Amino acid sequence: MRSKKAIINIITTLCLQIVTIIYGFIIPKIIITSFGSNVNGLVSSITQFLAYIALLESGIGPVIKASLYKPIANKDKKEIANVLKASEKFFKTISYIFIVYLLILAFIYPLIVSTEFSYVFTLSLVIIISISTFAEYYFGMTYKLYLQAEQKTYIISIIQIITYILSVIIIVILTKLKCSIHLIKLISGFIFVLRPVMQNIYVKKKCQTSINLANNNYRLKNKWDGLAQHIAAVIHGNTDITILTIFSSLAEVSVYSIYYLVVKGVNSIIQAFTGGIDAPFGDMIAKKEQENLNRKFNIYEVFYFTIATIVYTCTIILIVPFVSIYTKGITDANYIRPTFGILLVLSEFMWAIRLPYSSITLAAGHFKETKKGAWVEAITNIVLSIILVFKYGIVGVAIGTLIAMLIRTIEFVYHTNKYILNRNIFESVKKIIVIIIEVLLIVFLSKYLPNINVISYLTWMKYALLVGILSVVIVLSINVIIYKKEFKEMRNIFKNLFKKGAKK
Repeated sequence: MRSKKAIINIITTLCLQIVTIIYGFIIPKIIITSFGSNVNGLVSSITQFLAYIALLESGIGPVIKASLYKPIANKDKKEIANVLKASEKFFKTISYIFIVYLLILAFIYPLIVSTEFSYVFTLSLVIIISISTFAEYYFGMTYKLYLQAEQKTYIISIIQIITYILSVIIIVILTKLKCSIHLIKLISGFIFVLRPVMQNIYVKKKCQTSINLANNNYRLKNKWDGLAQHIAAVIHGNTDITILTIFSSLAEVSVYSIYYLVVKGVNSIIQAFTGGIDAPFGDMIAKKEQENLNRKFNIYEVFYFTIATIVYTCTIILIVPFVSIYTKGITDANYIRPTFGILLVLSEFMWAIRLPYSSITLAAGHFKETKKGAWVEAITNIVLSIILVFKYGIVGVAIGTLIAMLIRTIEFVYHTNKYILNRNIFESVKKIIVIIIEVLLIVFLSKYLPNINVISYLTWMKYALLVGILSVVIVLSINVIIYKKEFKEMRNIFKNLFKKGAKK
């Protein structure tokens, strides 16, 4: 049952990420061509500054999920209600604080960005873009976490797919009607308000859980232990654009946002293969199924690394050609940055390598044990990025992020193997060495692919197909030989799932 739910969650999450990627490429392109790179940079910058409110979550999201695994496994409705009630109180408090933060940001932010835009123009845009963020905290965050812990991530994915499609349709129509960026963001923001509202309604009606059973004096355990993890995650996702906003220009922010659009799309595809996977691992840990946990994690590790290696290696080779086509005809900023593109992909690849380890570590509730590494990552990222941005600009912030990612990945690999899986760390090190060899081999051999003049999306797709085939052949050939046992077990898992599906 756990395997079946995990597969369903992965498939629906993958569909969501495909829709998200399409949305992510359509909207910035519309903004740049209709309003210019500086407006796109402004929108990206405001979005990142608003994201800092997530610091107030204090990392409680993973703590809440970890607190729900055991009562859900034991069908303890009273304890589930206690956790949900405490969670709802916490997130509503954050939503009230967010209003204060929003007002401060709305009045101060226009003073620290380019003077190209009027004070009122920027202030009003900050307020408009904040609408969906407020709704997420006030209405839906608690129930989103509950659905994830219940291994029903597919519900969240379906709701998000619907709102993305609606948003694209509305934005395209409004742009054709020559509407302002403010009206476009306002209406699309109200569409995204539907997400938390629909999640809230679904859980209350379908999941037979009610916070009315809760003890009002209940307090979450380890409430603050996730703080360091959370700060590191928020900084990973937001620090580069913030530093570029303060120490560089909105045009550079726009360049960064376009490249990050590509890697964010790749990240979302990879996250689809980790979406909801922490819940079954958390269930195994709660039930003390150590042998089963180790066996399943080892299979998952091989499966995940096979996918990640293929996807990120292709991205290293294809990102600059894609951006050159995507920004063709845009002359108000230089978007062709090969060194930056490669460094950014490498830093996100490093982040992706650690995902299986961070997922199982947080599912085990090891927040306190790994918080020092989180602080080191956060501080390293900020300090190095600020120091390097003055000399190397956009490349400098990418270097700072890459080094921070490397440090944190080493910590997660070590901790997971030693304290959760109780196995030799070389099991993971061997897999990472194989990844490095495969990446170098693919990059080297890609130089000998047929020469294609990449000048359009069609020619890019032809080149991408060749790179993809090369990557798949090399990675699968090597991995099937090295991980013969794991691939055999993977095949058996999928075969059993399809048999059960066919019987139903």
